[in-house]
Amino acid sequence: MTTTSIDDIQLAYDDVGSGFPVVLIHGYPFNRSLWKEQVEALSSSYRVVTPDLRGFGESDTYEGPATMNRMAQDVAGLMDYLGIDQAVIGGLSMGGYVALAFVKQFPSRVKGLVLADTRAQADTEEGKQTRHQQAEKALSEGMAGIADAMLPKLLTPETVSKRPEVVKRVRDMMLKTKPQGAASALLGMAEREDQSEFISTIGVPTMIVVGREDAITPLADSETMNSKIQHSRLVVLDNAGHVSNLEQTEHFNYALMKFLERVAA
Repeated sequence: MTTTSIDDIQLAYDDVGSGFPVVLIHGYPFNRSLWKEQVEALSSSYRVVTPDLRGFGESDTYEGPATMNRMAQDVAGLMDYLGIDQAVIGGLSMGGYVALAFVKQFPSRVKGLVLADTRAQADTEEGKQTRHQQAEKALSEGMAGIADAMLPKLLTPETVSKRPEVVKRVRDMMLKTKPQGAASALLGMAEREDQSEFISTIGVPTMIVVGREDAITPLADSETMNSKIQHSRLVVLDNAGHVSNLEQTEHFNYALMKFLERVAA
C-alpha cells in the first residue's frame, strides 16, 4: 500500500503491473480490495491502479459530503502524481458514479470506460432521504447494522446461502469502512448530478456490466445506458447480483480482458 497527498487528504492506492493504465474505482461501502481478482488477472498485461476513495479503506476521512465530482478530481490528482495522462477508467456501483463524473470533467483523459452495476440517473427524493438517514445511522451506530441490511441486496440468494467466503469478504469490507467516510459518501451520492442526458455525449468505447439479479441497480438501468452511450456494449452476468465482479469473477474478468484488448491496443 502507498499513500500520497491529494488536495486535502492522504489517498491510499495500489499501482501494480505495467502497460496501458487501467484505473478501477470501488463502490460503497467497500475499498480497493474489491478489485483483488481483477488486479491479479490484468497486471501481467496492464498497469492497474486501484485507489481507496476519500473516507474509505486506508485513505483519510472527510467531513461533509464527499461528492462524486470531488472523488473524480482525487482520481485525476492521483493520475497526475503517477504520471498517467490517459487511462481506461472503470467503476462499480458508486465507483461508476465517480467514473461518469470523471469522464464528464476530464474527457480527454479517458481511453475507455467500464460501468459495472451502476446507473446514470440521480437519486429520487425518497432515495436522497434514505441516504441521509443511513448517514446518520452510520455515525450514531457504526457499520454493523448497515452491513446486515445491505448484504441481502448486494448478493444473490444463492451466494448468501452457498458461498460463505464471498459473504464474509463483502461483510468484512463494509465493517472496515469508517463511519465518517460512509456518511460523507452517502451525502455525496445524494447530491450527485443526473447524468442521463450527458451519457449520450460519451464518445469513448464503453463496456457496461451488470449482474442479472442486481437488486440495487437493476438490469433495466444498464440497458438504458447501453441505448444512450454510443460505442457501448452490454454484458449481463447470470447468477450475479450487485457485486458481480466477486460473484462471477471468471466471466467478469474475461469480458474485461476482451474489452481492454480492443480499447488499449
